[in-house]
Amino acid sequence: MPTMGRVPHMSKLQKTMNAPSTRDDSVFCYGAEDLVDNEPRAAYFESRLISCFSIRISWLQRCHARGKRVERVLLDYGSGGKASHRLIGELFLKYLGNEILDRLDDAAFLEIKGPISVSTDTFTVDPIFFPGGDIGSLAVHGTVNDVAMLGARPRYLTCGFILEEGLPMADLERIVQSMGNAAREAGVLVVTGDTKVVPKGAVDKIFINTTGIGEIFVDEAPSGHRAAPGDAILISGFMGDHGLAILSKREGLTFEAPVLSDCASLNHLIVRLLEAIPSVHVLRDPTRGGLATTLNEIAGQSGVECRIFESKIPVRPEVTGGCSFLGLDPLYLANEGKFICILPQEHAEAALAIMRSDPLGADAVQIGEVRGEHPGKVVLETPLGGTRLMDMLEGEQLPRIC
Repeated sequence: MPTMGRVPHMSKLQKTMNAPSTRDDSVFCYGAEDLVDNEPRAAYFESRLISCFSIRISWLQRCHARGKRVERVLLDYGSGGKASHRLIGELFLKYLGNEILDRLDDAAFLEIKGPISVSTDTFTVDPIFFPGGDIGSLAVHGTVNDVAMLGARPRYLTCGFILEEGLPMADLERIVQSMGNAAREAGVLVVTGDTKVVPKGAVDKIFINTTGIGEIFVDEAPSGHRAAPGDAILISGFMGDHGLAILSKREGLTFEAPVLSDCASLNHLIVRLLEAIPSVHVLRDPTRGGLATTLNEIAGQSGVECRIFESKIPVRPEVTGGCSFLGLDPLYLANEGKFICILPQEHAEAALAIMRSDPLGADAVQIGEVRGEHPGKVVLETPLGGTRLMDMLEGEQLPRIC
């Protein structure tokens, strides 16, 4: 029979957890099983599951009664019981609350007119805090932008959280607060949500899913299928900022000038642009895969050639330098606060003036044109007059960038 190692008697464990201690309470609350060794502890706790569960509940109740903050996310917070309700009331409603969410019904009752734009995305970015943003603000900005690209005013968001047991509560609160701030800036309401807590190691800290709903306000919505020969290709600013910001933080790299993510909601700028120029053919945000991949998608959908000019594509010197050092191409790096606009050439200057009037489009430029010579291809023209095809990447240049 295998030895049980140094397994404490249940009465001793109970006394230890009930007695005042100089140890961090969050360690007890999160890891009572740390008092038991390795393999045998599974069998040990299986036989005493009810007792251990009672101890944990008792501990949580005492913490709540004393107003003591629990420092780490517990499995209990995904149980649907009192712990779950406290987390919702004291954290999520505090930063995301509104008249719809505060009802806490199983579903949200929404009033929407006309055709709608719907988009969903799941965010697993690593690290969860990065220069210029965090996973919370990114989850709002990314979905708001996707909804807006169809010529819609984003109005509502849903959000689902998958939390790793042991995630610091301070990190979770910072993320949820950031989501609330981003939602208010974008003018959207979080109307329903869900929270699951999984055992330590089942996910990496926190994953967030958001779904956005918006009302389309243009007669003919922009689409990747509508690019036509003779159209101008515009972008709203510098390429590659977000991708390099994530990589530099993840790998501990530093550059002479700090590289910040461009993470931002573009919906207000998009609305102004489309209200003034409703004949925009395509709007897309070049996120994963960057500018080159997104243009390839558009070229394929519309059956056209996207001809871009390397000398006109804005890339920050620090991004260019970082990419040269790391062997990356900035045209394939992700962006989270930029968009591509394709429209008839005669409207290009007016569109650029509108984009440049907003801080999020201050560096907008025309980088190319749509042609019919090489359908489905993206052709880059170099400063020396040579050309090369910009294909889609076969794999992921930088995993977990959003």
